[in-house]
Amino acid sequence: MTLRLTEEETEALRRQAEREHRSMQEEARLAIREHIGRAERSRHIEEITREGIERHAGLLARLAE
Repeated sequence: MTLRLTEEETEALRRQAEREHRSMQEEARLAIREHIGRAERSRHIEEITREGIERHAGLLARLAE
């Protein structure tokens, strides 16, 4: 896989890697893992919320009256 970054993105990645004492590759991999983790948690929360709404639809309807 080849990741093409703009000059600005490359420079921001370089600065962040330097601050964290990591290589640019390590920093990019960490950012990707963190992004995917946040997305997975968001999907999980949405799923749990949807299940709760479905399970308690009657109660929620009565509360809305």
